[in-house]
Amino acid sequence: MASEIVHPKTEVVVVGAGAGGGIVAKQLAVRGVKCILLERGDWPIYDENSNDELINQRTHAIRAIHGPDTRKFPRAVSDGKGGVKAADPWWPDHTVVAACVGSGTVTYGAMGWRFMPQDFRLKSTYGAIEGSALEDWPISYDDIEPYYEQAEYEVGVSGDMSTNPYAPPRKKPFPMPAFEYNWEDENIVIPAIKRLGLHPFPIPMLRNSVRYNGRAACIRNHTCCGYMCPCDAKNGTQNTVIPVALKTGNCQLRTNSFAYEVVMEGRRAVGVKYFDLDKNSHFQPADAVVIAASATETARLMFLSKSKLFPDGLGNQNDMLGRCIHSHIYCGAWGLFDRDVERELGPGATVAFSDLNHIPSKNIFAGVLCSEFYMLPWARSKVIPPNTPRWGIGHKQHMIKNYRRMIRIVGPVQEIPMYESRVGIEPRLKDWFGLPVYRAMPGGKKHPLSLEQTKIMTETAAAVLKEAGAKTVCKEGEKVYLNYGSVGGQHQAGSCRMGNDPKKSVVDPQCKVWDTDNVWIGDGSVHVSNGGFNPVLTIMALAFRTGENVAKSLGKGGAA
Repeated sequence: MASEIVHPKTEVVVVGAGAGGGIVAKQLAVRGVKCILLERGDWPIYDENSNDELINQRTHAIRAIHGPDTRKFPRAVSDGKGGVKAADPWWPDHTVVAACVGSGTVTYGAMGWRFMPQDFRLKSTYGAIEGSALEDWPISYDDIEPYYEQAEYEVGVSGDMSTNPYAPPRKKPFPMPAFEYNWEDENIVIPAIKRLGLHPFPIPMLRNSVRYNGRAACIRNHTCCGYMCPCDAKNGTQNTVIPVALKTGNCQLRTNSFAYEVVMEGRRAVGVKYFDLDKNSHFQPADAVVIAASATETARLMFLSKSKLFPDGLGNQNDMLGRCIHSHIYCGAWGLFDRDVERELGPGATVAFSDLNHIPSKNIFAGVLCSEFYMLPWARSKVIPPNTPRWGIGHKQHMIKNYRRMIRIVGPVQEIPMYESRVGIEPRLKDWFGLPVYRAMPGGKKHPLSLEQTKIMTETAAAVLKEAGAKTVCKEGEKVYLNYGSVGGQHQAGSCRMGNDPKKSVVDPQCKVWDTDNVWIGDGSVHVSNGGFNPVLTIMALAFRTGENVAKSLGKGGAA
């Protein structure tokens, strides 16, 4: 390995160019703050990444289209014999956080949900839940509402909450109209939802329903979730805020740069060390550092960043780093009809109902249920009725007959955080750079009440499909494992939770790491809980807020 390359000092280093990091960089750059944005992957290019479902980022069979390469960058699991091994990329969670500029926002389903006010006050609303790490957020919905609005307008969200009686309050309408319902939702699903006394409404989407911010409107592509958009109508940080940051001249993006240490001198970070693809080590000095690498990789980087003041890892002085990590339990049901019901106008998911999100009288805070994105044949072949052949001529006949006869209704269950659910580093298994990989630590588990919420969601989805006329209904999510091993995929949150008490959190209410002067976190790892919705808009809103806070700390907090 060559000697370390030392770069000229900058004001801020931002680690990770995803949903959070890209926004933090933009907030800094437009306020005149010089920053370096480090991204472990490269720019995503549509012509180099075909819509092949075998490499779909969400449901891949061979590899994830935008990485990471799980051979070079594995995650560790127990081998059942007291040792560890590299996790099978398809189990327990086949999705991985994309390694590219924009990260998951390049290929996500792009649902743009706000959390509800109650989501920030779960403990106050439902009381202390025995055996859990449930806490209120140190900020309220009102604190974050302006930043939700900023995310909706700067990144771009289409929607309409006029028929959702449970919608969180908002001061401005969505910047774009909602997408129209597809044929099966309008003619089959929505009438059934209404007959059951529930309240359907269009799903808010981080996708252009009309031309917006100089980019095209969605063309209703069938291959959408898990893929790049062929007309650039899906709104991620790579095509919205990062170009704004770069255009200022104050932000420099360095791709293929893998951060491995935040260098500390006492309470202050003095820079970040990272590897390039030739395994050369670089040191980027800075006045402040923002880590936004995902709930797993942010925790990993902090565990690797040991110093005299933080011998057990940056931010781990109270043994909270990596704890309370959680995601969502996805559940619902699917139904087979006696006729073709899919018309295949993409992306597929168009309707939702939020009746199960918060019913304090019944101790329910489950989640939102939605019609699902279209599945291509390989993914669909795994969702079949019991006793149906899984291969051979019988399987082919089933697929030919029933491929367009299925409707799925699914959604994320708000998991109850647990102290024992923790991600750490595993020195017995190294990545391509020779660094310890992350792993779910033994002893983590899901709270039994999370499973009760899952059953409620599952039964309700099944009831809608039966009411809609499905001849066969199969429930998804009834058999949920209590052990917590699924920490590498989508919706990961909580490993560096925010709070008012440093003994129970890793960052303060401004998302600055406790006992540091200049280290901040800008991703979903700060979430105290993860809502009953896809969390990306909340990650974005917090990143707008955190970027503003970092700029203020440097004396550059003026309006953008």
